[in-house]
Amino acid sequence: MELVPLASLLGVVVVELGMVLTPGPNMVYLASRAISQGRRAGLVSLAGVALGFVVYLVAAAAGLSALFVAVPEAYHVVKLLGAAYLAWMAWQILRPGGGSPFEPRELVPHSAARLFGMGLLTNLLNPKIALLYAALIPQFVDPALGATWWQFLQLGTAQIVVGVTINGLIVLTAAALAGYLARHPRVLRAQRFASGTLLGFFAVKMATSRPN
Repeated sequence: MELVPLASLLGVVVVELGMVLTPGPNMVYLASRAISQGRRAGLVSLAGVALGFVVYLVAAAAGLSALFVAVPEAYHVVKLLGAAYLAWMAWQILRPGGGSPFEPRELVPHSAARLFGMGLLTNLLNPKIALLYAALIPQFVDPALGATWWQFLQLGTAQIVVGVTINGLIVLTAAALAGYLARHPRVLRAQRFASGTLLGFFAVKMATSRPN
């Protein structure tokens, strides 16, 4: 079985960076828990989020690859859905207003088991991750290279490494980031602009790309 091209891996890494740095359910939950209950609580929650990534990866490798082989039209459907969702996310980021996941919140402390379970549930119900595996990662799968499930595993592993690493850094620095962004709103605006522009670029690229 062949390794996927480096360009495909880098493509997934760039897309994941744009998405993981965009405020969403995972970032809000992890940051709020780390700020209100401490780093350990944030890391336990992150372990649940990581398991959610693995669940999506296994389901995508087993199901989507078979679906795209049996019904090629499904590829075009998920491609357009993914492009539309990326465009919507870009607009949500770039439009005026909107809060920050690093705003301090008073939350009731949770046990380790509940933290893990909520992290898992938050990720499983996260529409960003669902469409990431249903519509974005398949853009980098090339049936001509052989087993699509093997390509899914490689590309999904790259996504998980980036997602867990960045989310881990968010947990470890959440309190410091909250204070820094409160004092430097221009940095927050710059982050929003960069993330929104990157997602908008990929929305256009996905909508106009030709399938492999």
